[in-house]
Amino acid sequence: MPEPITINSRKFDLSISRSWTCTFLNQQDTLLEFIGEFDGDVRHPDLGLIKRGTVSYEFYWLDRYYNVFRFQEPDGALRNYYCNINLPPTFSNNVLDYVDLDIDVLVWPTFEYQVLDLDDFEANARKFGYSDEVQAKALKTLDELLVSINSREFPFDQRG
Repeated sequence: MPEPITINSRKFDLSISRSWTCTFLNQQDTLLEFIGEFDGDVRHPDLGLIKRGTVSYEFYWLDRYYNVFRFQEPDGALRNYYCNINLPPTFSNNVLDYVDLDIDVLVWPTFEYQVLDLDDFEANARKFGYSDEVQAKALKTLDELLVSINSREFPFDQRG
């Protein structure tokens, strides 16, 4: 039985915003792949009801400023993708840590998408003092991520 991996989503001051466990699947170069499952129903303000048993495939790159979650319904159907703009993660001792830079992209199975939380990004950039370089990189990464979504590049080429 593989050891559980702890994922920590952190604020810019390194305080933990969210934490969960999942299972390590694979590493290919700088890409780390994990899988987790919702053990209870969750109501999310943008995603609606996420049912118990929903599976989360999670993709983190050690050299990229974003991660991607592919949610599948308990019956296996693609529910949506959820992307976070973040500082590149670190992974050691069965813990993956990343600093969330607030901007999110919600992608539906139709590949319509919504950019979320730009206002949180601007507020936290002031609150935590994001450097001009970090702010520019986050916005450039958002543009690159939208190109990847529209081009159906990995992992957006997978429907379940």
